[in-house]
Amino acid sequence: MDKEQLQTLYLQEEYYWGKEPNQLAKSVLNYYQHEPVPGKRAVDLGAGEGRDSVFLAKQGFAVTAMDFAPAGLEKAKQLAKEMGTTLHTVEGDINQFLLTEPVDLLYSIGALQYIHPENRAKQFKQWQECTAPGGLHVLFAFTRHPEVEIAPDWGENEYLYERDELLGYYTGWETVLTEEMIFDCQSSGIPHRHAARILVSRKS
Repeated sequence: MDKEQLQTLYLQEEYYWGKEPNQLAKSVLNYYQHEPVPGKRAVDLGAGEGRDSVFLAKQGFAVTAMDFAPAGLEKAKQLAKEMGTTLHTVEGDINQFLLTEPVDLLYSIGALQYIHPENRAKQFKQWQECTAPGGLHVLFAFTRHPEVEIAPDWGENEYLYERDELLGYYTGWETVLTEEMIFDCQSSGIPHRHAARILVSRKS
């Protein structure tokens, strides 16, 4: 979906994606079982209405929630207040967004497809350079798959990744987890399927 569609959805009182965190956000805690979370810095690229950002903040991360839809960020702040936590919000374009201080966790689900293909290498490189040693990137990217058609609500400013493309940007990093999936989706009220890649990578 494009920015205007999401902005309209986020202006509604209901939370379009719900308030419960995605399973990918919950899985982040698996990688911090032997080290304290409080004080670690996290950035959520494409935070939407904030459900995952707020979850991470509740666990003790100092979270920056970035999104291109201001209505989503306002709801993220409301949700944080409702859940008794705080986060920092930044309105921005993922094609131009740069990290300005080292982070311990870079998290993104449902947003990497907005990076134009010609911008991907430089964006991932900048985010990697601004990640603290031992830091994690926990990423989800929609991918091409011969058995999956383009989603009916796919926007003109969204670009699929090749199936192994995301891995190619992380040579030299430790691959903690990589997983391909095909799943059903009901976004926009139209049943369809997506193919995707999950990558969890650690900076050595």
